[in-house]
Amino acid sequence: MSRIGKLPIVIPSGVTITIDPNEITVAGPKGTLKQFTMPGIVVAQQDGQLAVSRESDELAVHAKHGLMRTLISNMVIGVTQGFSKKLEINGVGYRAQLQGANIKFNLGFSHDVIFPLPQGVTATIEQNVITVSGISKQQVGQVAAEIRALKKPEPYKGKGIKYADERIVRKSGKSGKEK
Repeated sequence: MSRIGKLPIVIPSGVTITIDPNEITVAGPKGTLKQFTMPGIVVAQQDGQLAVSRESDELAVHAKHGLMRTLISNMVIGVTQGFSKKLEINGVGYRAQLQGANIKFNLGFSHDVIFPLPQGVTATIEQNVITVSGISKQQVGQVAAEIRALKKPEPYKGKGIKYADERIVRKSGKSGKEK
């Protein structure tokens, strides 16, 4: 049995879960998320908890057991609390500002970079910190990764966009002396 897959998912109050043969819908105070059900995985609701089990011990089904449980758990957390990622902008003249549903970046290029935010994801900007938030963990992580890819941090001065908890390994300069 999968160690993660066998753990029950506690359903908080205010969250409704609809289980169809092909998909699971989780609705809560922040919104609604849907996830298709993987073949060979059975999801059952009882006593305010969800139990994820598998029909057989086939290797392909066994591998998806813990994944399906984690996806459903992330959906429950997303519709109740939401997810967020923080990014920092470092560099002289590097800025970001919101323009409606877009973020306008000044990243040292000859032009401004306009990044459109997808539906379901919001961003707030305070000085040099961008907070990307939403109810889908996958979508929040993807948007944060795309923003970081606009100007990855470089190893010499650390200029660029990085995650707030990311540590940039610095290199010494051309002369080889240590700072």
